[in-house]
Amino acid sequence: MTNLEIDPQEILCTSPETAPGAQVLEPRDVPLGGPRAMTVRRTLPQRRRSLIGSWCFADHYGPDPVSASGGMRVARHPHTGLATVSLLFTGGIDHLDSAGNAARVSPGEVNLMIAGRGISHQEFSTPDTTTLHGVQLWYALPDATRHRPPSFAHHAPAPVHPQHGAELRVYLGSLAGAVSPVQTHTPPLLAAEILLRPGTRLDLEVEAAFEHGVLLDAGDLDVDGTALPGDHLAYLPPGRSTLRLAAGDGGPDGLVRALLIGGVPLGEQIVMWWNFVGRTHEEVVAYRSAWQAEIGAEPPDPAPSPDTGDGPAERFGPYPAGHPAPLPAPALPTVRLRPRG
Repeated sequence: MTNLEIDPQEILCTSPETAPGAQVLEPRDVPLGGPRAMTVRRTLPQRRRSLIGSWCFADHYGPDPVSASGGMRVARHPHTGLATVSLLFTGGIDHLDSAGNAARVSPGEVNLMIAGRGISHQEFSTPDTTTLHGVQLWYALPDATRHRPPSFAHHAPAPVHPQHGAELRVYLGSLAGAVSPVQTHTPPLLAAEILLRPGTRLDLEVEAAFEHGVLLDAGDLDVDGTALPGDHLAYLPPGRSTLRLAAGDGGPDGLVRALLIGGVPLGEQIVMWWNFVGRTHEEVVAYRSAWQAEIGAEPPDPAPSPDTGDGPAERFGPYPAGHPAPLPAPALPTVRLRPRG
């Protein structure tokens, strides 16, 4: 999914100091563009918080009838310096990228695309999808791995039941004795789906060095003593070894569903704009220039690339023919992009 309509001021902020309790972050509606403008609810990044561990972006969408929303129709677009994590609760999405990976993600599965030095991809909801409902997350790669070749992984974890009334699927990292085999090429992080029956209270052992976020998808949920409204994200700073979740009433299917993310603080300053994560304003300008040149939207920049020292090269391709036209990059903001994190 592409970061089409992000406000530059919302990605230039630095995270404030946070009290020991949960910080509740409100979502905002963002149209992804296109003829019928599928709308998502974005909780990261925002003015109040930019990062949770390495996690730098969270879009939550649906359940939407495809007949009304048009579904997901995101043509080829670029990424650098980050990884995309696609999770679904209802429906299906087909992924195709310039590294030769093609994969469908369905409920209970995860697609992980690591952009590394550069990749381009497209995502379309499957023809048989009538209702689309899910989450896409991004995490920033650390400086040590952000120039690696792109890669892709698909994983369907078996559910685990830490107690009666609770079910978990661990997509990345480890939780409740379950360990994902997926390599993230980033400092330790976590992504897990949690389903609770109404009235269930679940105490999870978590990494005390992690920051955590809990995104509520359906039902009523209390996170460490804080009531979490639907579609909101609760931020929890490092220092706790146990996370308590108390389920109230269930959602439309009778269950409370939440997504738990976490990780050690990245500890690096990043510059994030459109679909790129870099370290300087100049890097992001070079990424944009390279993409525009590769798709024939603008002439190539003869200047060396700041991250490799190389001249013009095909960073985001090649790409198979016969697919919708790629998305051009928007104009850069008139202000200099500043690091955050």
